[in-house]
This record gives sequence, structure tokens and C-alpha cells, in this order.
Amino acid sequence: MRQFVVVGHDVPTDPDAISLSDIPGAGRLDLLCRCVSTGVFLSHGIREDARVHLVCADEFTVTFDAATLRHLHPDERNVAARVRDALAAREDAIGHMPADVSPGVELRRMGLSRTLDRLAAEGSLVQLHEAGDPLVDAEPPADPVFVLSDHHDFSETESSLLAEACDRRLRVGPERLHADHTVSVVHNWLDTDGYTAY
Repeated sequence: MRQFVVVGHDVPTDPDAISLSDIPGAGRLDLLCRCVSTGVFLSHGIREDARVHLVCADEFTVTFDAATLRHLHPDERNVAARVRDALAAREDAIGHMPADVSPGVELRRMGLSRTLDRLAAEGSLVQLHEAGDPLVDAEPPADPVFVLSDHHDFSETESSLLAEACDRRLRVGPERLHADHTVSVVHNWLDTDGYTAY
């Protein structure tokens, strides 16, 4: 299993504040939607061993589990509609119990810290950051959980949390990439067993 946690700093938690006619205007939800599409889809297919977790305003986490997703299409509008539906179901998320939004989509009442605590039991936490060690020099971990940020850098509080929680910090290349492009590079790294098998 490979997982991606994407921190969305400005995404509104009120579903009425998400307009499908202006997805970038909803805290750059467009970028998060592209991360979901890149994380779970292949060309004409879906990755069954991938999950993407969107942390929205450090209050809620929307999870897309590729193994059980149904009727999701890779366009931003379709993914944004699922995020909006998830936030509309937030009252059904009680404690650590998720709200079931649709097949393969859940919402938990958890911010970044609690999401990382939950996922740490499932794999190795890896922060993706431009100041990390080069990806090409690292061995792909078993069951990795990659943590990356949206168009904002991690806050000081988030950076401190990640420094304690993550097993290591990696960078995908010499240039800063969009979050969704970073997910694509990481998938390729894992698909090729660290760029060794094609």
C-alpha cells in the first residue's frame, strides 16, 4: 500500500463555500483534486494499492481509497464534488468513526496530527520537502505514507510535528514541483523500485 497525505491549508470546511464553477477559489481545492487523480488513477485504469488523504483546514480528513472507489472520474470537478459531499456529511463523523460518503470515500474528524498518528501504524511516514534527501539516493520503504503540502509551505507547527512523526524527509528533484506532479514522480519511483526496474 502507498498513501499520500496532502495538507490543504485554505480549503473551506463549509460545503456551501465550495463552488464547482470556481474550484481554485475554494482554497486551491483544484490542486488537491489533481493530487487525488494523480494518486489513484492510471491511464485507463486505477491503482488498487493507493490511498490519498486530504487534510482540510486541519479539521477534517477526506480519504480516497482506490481499492473501493466507484464512479469517480479523474477530472477536477468530479473529485471536488466528492470532497464537497464529504464535508456535507461531517456531522456523521463522530470521534474516530468516519462518515461514509460514497464507495471508497470517507471523512474523519481529524486534523494533521491525528491523521498521522492513525497512519503511522500502517506504514513508514515520509515528508516530501525541497530540503529533504534526494529521492534517487533512497530505498523505497515498505508501505510508505508520504506527506506533502499544497501551494503553501508547511507551517512551523506542522514542520515540528513532521520532524517528530516522520521517519525521513525526501525531495523529488532539484526544482520545486506542484504537489500533484510530486505525487506522479513518487509513483514512478515506487513503480520502478527506486528507478532500478522498468
